[in-house]
Amino acid sequence: MAPSPSRRRRGNSVDKRVFDLVVGTAALILSLPIQAVVALAVAVKLGRPVLFKQMRPGLSGKPFEMRKFRSMRPVDPSRGWVDDASRMTPFGARLRSTSLDELPALWNVVRGDMSLVGPRPLLMKYLPLYSPFQARRHEVKPGLTGLAQVSGRNAVTWDRRFELDVQYVDTWTIRGDLKILKDTVAAVLHRDGITAAGEVSMPEFTGGAAGDASGDAGASTDDRPRPGARW
Repeated sequence: MAPSPSRRRRGNSVDKRVFDLVVGTAALILSLPIQAVVALAVAVKLGRPVLFKQMRPGLSGKPFEMRKFRSMRPVDPSRGWVDDASRMTPFGARLRSTSLDELPALWNVVRGDMSLVGPRPLLMKYLPLYSPFQARRHEVKPGLTGLAQVSGRNAVTWDRRFELDVQYVDTWTIRGDLKILKDTVAAVLHRDGITAAGEVSMPEFTGGAAGDASGDAGASTDDRPRPGARW
């Protein structure tokens, strides 16, 4: 007798967690010397603290504390540091372009807050702005990288990003995750899609467009049966 869909999903969830734990732990250990160098560079160039910590929504929107290396100056109106453009430094831009600022988030993967691959964790304030279609991105754990990131990183529009996030929710496999990880390395090496046009990072999401309640903007990926959370 073939296993039920729910049993298959549970099996896939276990496989994905084992994959994340094994690969994430190895990557965390191997990256420690690099992280030490980056931490020292951040301390020298930007000062302390070297880590940026922020609450982000995880599986089912449950908050967790994500860690990254700082890449921006602190907000300081007296110095004119009031937005991303004024707070970004050449050092911070290089850090982001190489994705070295993401290395501390490997600890989130080992802890189980995140996965190696999944929709990127956005801001808590975006949660009430999502349409039902967009909110489906939280049916899986957020990832260090994802389908949207290998399709243009921050240069992808919000509409397209949500479509790709939900496409990932509906179709992910371990083999697909391996391909996304491989494509991520290539994207980082080629510095593809680091920023959106006219921005130093992704512009703020304000709702609307693909976020309408009908979900019509996501029809290309929303016309399949909707599985529940997979891990």
